Order: sequence, then C-alpha cells, then structure tokens
Amino acid sequence: MLSEEDNVLLTRTGPATPMGQLFRRFWQPVALSRQLPEPDGPPIRVTVMGEDLRLMRMTDGTVALVSPRCPHRGADLFYGRNEANGIRCVYHGWKFDVNGQCVDMPSVAPSQCFKDKVKVAATYKAVDRNGIVWVYMGPRQDDPPPLPMFEATMLDEEDVELFFMQRRCNWLQALEG
Repeated sequence: MLSEEDNVLLTRTGPATPMGQLFRRFWQPVALSRQLPEPDGPPIRVTVMGEDLRLMRMTDGTVALVSPRCPHRGADLFYGRNEANGIRCVYHGWKFDVNGQCVDMPSVAPSQCFKDKVKVAATYKAVDRNGIVWVYMGPRQDDPPPLPMFEATMLDEEDVELFFMQRRCNWLQALEG
C-alpha cells in the first residue's frame, strides 16, 4: 500500500510535478483526429496533464495546441476565430500563429505596434498521425523525440481502427485496471 505522499508523487502530472515533468518528455495522445473540425474550424477545449489548452486544425491541415488565454486581456481563445494558420482573439482581434507569436494587431496603429513582443503563455508541438492527435509538451520543443513506434503510428490510416475512452482516474489507476 502506498503512503498518501507517495500516491500524490506518482499520480499527479501537473507541470510542476515530477511525473508531469517525466510525461512531458514523451508524446501523448490527446484526441482523435475526427474530434477536430475542418481546417480553420473552431478550436476545442482539452485538458492535458492538468493544463487547460485549446486544440485546433490550421488552414494547412496541421494541428496546434495553445494556452487558452489571450495575453492581452485574458479572453478565452476558444471563442477566437481560427484563420489563415493562426487564432484571432475575439476581444481585440489580435492574431497568434501556431508558435504563439502575435502576428497581427489590427487595433494598434502601425507606429505603435509591438506584436513582436507579445506571445501566448504556451504552445506545444502537435502532430496528427493516423487518426490520433499526439502532443509533445517537453523541453525539446524544436527537436522532440520521434513518435512512439505503435501500430497506430506506423500503419496506413485505413488499416487502423481507433476508439478513445476517457476515464475519471489518474494514469496509474488506468494502467493497473
């Protein structure tokens, strides 16, 4: 039987926890591809290892995972407009690319524009492979490890049948069960 302290140590996966830091060094499946609408469709809400995030399919078909709040006034990007490979905040119209960099500030005069200094709090690498959206949240964002070598990532999409189950438990309980 684990002590309460050991149980907390092993099961908590938030960003500042030991298991959270470990899990973030590996690709994690976070959604089925079919859960994301068409390119430039609205973002969906996802919670990954205790972080509230927004997942969307960009104009070019790639997927992006970003922090939920605009850094300007904190508006939820869930209500933003996904357009031209970026998300535009519903509040003042600021637009952010897949790396979280502000690329457009329509309500700011060009002489006062400071978009190069503004970013969303976090963005993570996301890949859509064979019907699964995978996310890498670790420290090597520019050079993440390869996707895991599961049949679902190696076979052609038509040869893979997937289903997703969401459980109300921590990762260790799911593994034991």
